[in-house]
Amino acid sequence: MSAAASASPIGVFDSGVGGLSVLRALRAELPHERYIYVADSGHAPYGERDDAHVIARSDAIARYLREQHSIKALVVACNTATAAAIKLMRQDHADLPIVGIEPALKPAAASSKTGVVGVMATRSTLQSEKFQTLLASLNGKARFVLQACDGLVDAIEREDAIQKGAACSDYTRAMGRFGSSEGEIDTLVLGCTHYPFVELELRRAIGDTVVLMEGGAPVARQTRRLLADKQLLAEPEALADGSTLFFTTGKAEMLANAARRWLRLEAAVSALQIA
Repeated sequence: MSAAASASPIGVFDSGVGGLSVLRALRAELPHERYIYVADSGHAPYGERDDAHVIARSDAIARYLREQHSIKALVVACNTATAAAIKLMRQDHADLPIVGIEPALKPAAASSKTGVVGVMATRSTLQSEKFQTLLASLNGKARFVLQACDGLVDAIEREDAIQKGAACSDYTRAMGRFGSSEGEIDTLVLGCTHYPFVELELRRAIGDTVVLMEGGAPVARQTRRLLADKQLLAEPEALADGSTLFFTTGKAEMLANAARRWLRLEAAVSALQIA
């Protein structure tokens, strides 16, 4: 594989700022890589839209990243987009390594001591065929308590502290008791890339002993494996320090603030229109 190809960036996209949790894991796992991050905030939240909308947006963003940035791989840093669109994206872009994300049900079931696992996700993710297939494959491995969290993504996007706290409190209360005793939820799967950014609010609601599981680190490891298999890993001597370009179809200030807060990056965000 040519040096130029290995030096090409990795595309990462989400419906908004939530994918920064995946980008954070990617930057930790692959610090020499270059990244192009697209927040489709102008068309969010995906989790409360139909599949046709999510598929159309995912396809448009993938084509933009390929045509304008010549990406060498694509990370779908959104559970809803992965569930709705990744199968078609892999068909349409068969030559491009594409990594998706799914709720960490398998490791949660394997590690839970009480056998009761909570899952917080968007309504679209929970209703998707991909999620239901995953859930069915784990029948008998644990009892899963599913909770659709309408409005939580929007509260996180807007950095609405009051609404974030209220939503986390209401949704976890609706799921039942958390703890380490028999019948209690001892493991909580964060089935949306936005949700790691309300860990503080969740801890206030469920305590410090419940295990929280997210998908960023496994996605980063899988990205490394795929790039290594195709000899596309960036050469450290060629790229001493990776860089990230940020684009949004929404408000640039929102993404810049999120990058500053969660990635500790002073990001120059460019406005983007993708039809």
